[in-house]
Amino acid sequence: MILLLSSCNSNKASADKNKEQKKEYAVMVLMPQTATINMQYPASLQGRQNIEIRPRIEGYLEKILIDEGSVVKRGQVLFQLDGSQYEQNIRSAEADSKMAAAEVNVAQMQLKKAQSLVAKEVVSHFELEAAEYALQAKQAALAQANARLQNAKTNLSYTIIRSPSNGVVGNIPYRVGSLISGNSDKPLTTVSDISSIYAYFSMNEKEFLAFIRRDSGKSLQQKLNRMSELELILADGSIYPDKGKIETVSGILNPETGSANFRAVFPNPKSLIRSGGSATICIPENIQNAILVPQKATYEIQGKRFVYMVGKDGEINASEISVLSVGVGQCFVVVAGVNSGDTIVVEGVNSVKEKMMIKPKPVSADSLYKSIK
Repeated sequence: MILLLSSCNSNKASADKNKEQKKEYAVMVLMPQTATINMQYPASLQGRQNIEIRPRIEGYLEKILIDEGSVVKRGQVLFQLDGSQYEQNIRSAEADSKMAAAEVNVAQMQLKKAQSLVAKEVVSHFELEAAEYALQAKQAALAQANARLQNAKTNLSYTIIRSPSNGVVGNIPYRVGSLISGNSDKPLTTVSDISSIYAYFSMNEKEFLAFIRRDSGKSLQQKLNRMSELELILADGSIYPDKGKIETVSGILNPETGSANFRAVFPNPKSLIRSGGSATICIPENIQNAILVPQKATYEIQGKRFVYMVGKDGEINASEISVLSVGVGQCFVVVAGVNSGDTIVVEGVNSVKEKMMIKPKPVSADSLYKSIK
């Protein structure tokens, strides 16, 4: 009986093992692929120019002719200050100018009189020179009066505040009746030219060196010109429809952060992006002979990622892999741990275990990649 029971148990274990061996699992042979990954960097967004609007003179705010968020054109009137004081200054300067002009006329008459008397030898040349100097003084006084008049007119023109460029109006902290000047803490508003948007981002030194070596070109500018266009991911996760280009790279690395600063430019014809926002820059990078592993074919233990490799006899063994932080669709780009020609389990990873015997069911790598990219 003991021998019989032992034989039955042995046959049952053998049957269970055979049953386990017969269980099919989808596997694929890793083959090198050409892949494009998008390196992502947080970016801050600014308009092409942000111009603070400040008055050149002191005065009470009389009119606000635009509203926050208004789209304005260059030369458009934004604000108007009370100009009564400056109008009075003009009238006073005009009176001074007329008085100075009259004094010039009198001095010219005195000079002609002196010239006539000198010709008749009634008075000396000293009287003639004195008359000439008096005329020059009056002419100088007239020039000063005219300059004060022109300055008064200029100050009056400063009561009309116009936009220096096309753009969008920002916050308006003042209200009608506020006393403002060029020394006020806050500007009247800010006009942002957002016809194009600058995206500022940075790379660490290692990424910067890889970036420089990756693209062809003798100079940095040639490399930038030959780069593929960039994508911009907005704060809500949507892809901005217009592509951008990197325009400039800082000449030195930031000694505090060890990073290089970049500036990319994106067209903004519909004013969708506003100055002061944030986004994510996506820089495409082509990788030749990349080994791609589907994410579902991997599992993670204590921060390490693994795949199950399949041996020739169907036995599976775990292998740790290293992957890039940025993947391709639903695939990881493997940099170490597996090689071209290796076979891995791609489905049912959670139901298998180390040293388990399986029946491989080959899956076309191309069809699998197309379905998960």
